[in-house]
Amino acid sequence: MLFNFANVLLILVGGFVFVAINLILSRFLQTRLPSIEKEMPYECGEEPIGDTRIKFNTRFYVIALIFLIFDVEIVFLFPWGVVFRKLIEDGAGILAFGEMFVFILILLVGLAYVWAKGDLEWIRSIQSVQEEKT
Repeated sequence: MLFNFANVLLILVGGFVFVAINLILSRFLQTRLPSIEKEMPYECGEEPIGDTRIKFNTRFYVIALIFLIFDVEIVFLFPWGVVFRKLIEDGAGILAFGEMFVFILILLVGLAYVWAKGDLEWIRSIQSVQEEKT
C-alpha cells in the first residue's frame, strides 16, 4: 500500500527536480541584451500612452465567475437528462429526480445569495457601494 504512495512521491519529486533543472539551465544559458525598447510594456504593437496599469472594474470578474459556476453546473444536467428515462425504467427514477431536485435547489440558493448580495446588478449606485464598505 505504501509502495503506491512512494511511486506518486517519486513522480512528484522527479517533476519538481526536472522543472528546477530547466529553470536553472535557462537562467545560465540565455543571452541577455536589455534595452529600453525591450523593457517597455507591449500593447499590441502600439506605443504605450499614459500609465499602463489601468484599473479594471472587478464587476467584470465577479460576473464572469458567477457565469462560469452556473454554466459548468448546468452542464451536469445534460447527462442526467439523457439517462433519466432509463433510470425511470430501472425503478430509480424517483431517487434520481430527488437528487437532481437537491442539486437544482443548491443552485437556486446560490443564485438567491448572489442576487441578494447585489452582485448581479451591473451598475451599482455609489450609496450601495459605500454601505457595503461600512
